Amino acid sequence: MRTTRFLVLAATGVLAVTGVTACGSDDDSSAAGGGGNTVTVKATDTTCEVATTDLTAGQATFSVTNSGSKVNEFYIYAAGDRVMGEVENIAPGLTRELRVELPAGAYETACKPGMSGRGIRGALKVGGGSAAPKAADALLTQATAGYQRYVTSETAELLTRTGEFVAAVKAGDVAKAKALYPVTRTHWERIEPVAESFGDLDPKIDGREEVIEEGMEFTGFHRIEKDLWTTGDISKDGPIADRLLVDVKAIVAKANAEKLTALQLANGAKALLDEVASGKITGEEERYSHTDLWDFDANLEGSKAAIAALRPALEQRAPELVKQLDTEFANVEKALGQHRAGDGWKLHTELSTTQLKELSDSINALAEPVSKVAAAVAR
Repeated sequence: MRTTRFLVLAATGVLAVTGVTACGSDDDSSAAGGGGNTVTVKATDTTCEVATTDLTAGQATFSVTNSGSKVNEFYIYAAGDRVMGEVENIAPGLTRELRVELPAGAYETACKPGMSGRGIRGALKVGGGSAAPKAADALLTQATAGYQRYVTSETAELLTRTGEFVAAVKAGDVAKAKALYPVTRTHWERIEPVAESFGDLDPKIDGREEVIEEGMEFTGFHRIEKDLWTTGDISKDGPIADRLLVDVKAIVAKANAEKLTALQLANGAKALLDEVASGKITGEEERYSHTDLWDFDANLEGSKAAIAALRPALEQRAPELVKQLDTEFANVEKALGQHRAGDGWKLHTELSTTQLKELSDSINALAEPVSKVAAAVAR
């Protein structure tokens, strides 16, 4: 049975509907992957009840039910708050699943009611040795290798463009910095699920002003964005720009050294669509520059790249799903393409409520088949 999430986007008046698949549905039951760890999680506004906190290494499926009143998220963290897996936008009353590969080790689980802060955390122990991924066949190995090449290409561009952006900021060239800002962020947004998995580097680089409420300093892209578009005074932003470049260099090195699994590709493809629904359609992400459609396009391209890498395996395992994915990706690209402006995109503020609703609906339709990819990979 398919359910939907209804999230009223107060900033725009748009009703966004993001598809999710309920735990135990017909869509997932045949693809659960024959055995392995299955863990139920009950999330409320004040608690995070994980049914078992002692697992064996290998694939694990966390079935997370939100019994609270706030939209929730669920994370698995390794040491240093490295994100091993996440599922976002769990609306009240709904259940979503997270499939993840967990080698032996110590982890933390976290529910995040309201989708902010460190979350309600608990210990998770995984024993039994470093089990090889259950679904590691030749096609999935090719998929991860191919996607890693994509990450390497995008991180190289991210580093180059960030260097150019930082130079413009330090030179006080507001016009050039504004022109480079959305282009630079494109390369971040395409690989965001990989980039944001490395502890506090993500909020340092990409954190919005709310990080102050979490006890962190407001730095990175969005701090400079605020100065560029609100006051136009970047005369004191040199140290912030230098720090941004240092942090980007660190995350590029980590991303290129990361060994990805097929499940990470599948989960990342869905996470990028969640990013569109929760931040880009609403205009929250680029609240000062309003360049959200650049990010929307980049998230879409990143999701499509992950699915493209998995395509040979999916054609064997779920050929009808591949057809549906092709159709819905094309539909989103068509809907988004109406808002081209030269080599870039219209500003978020230039789109009507009806146009934003159309984009939201197209993302909803795509999110539904993409949410099935992890189950197909886990077979």
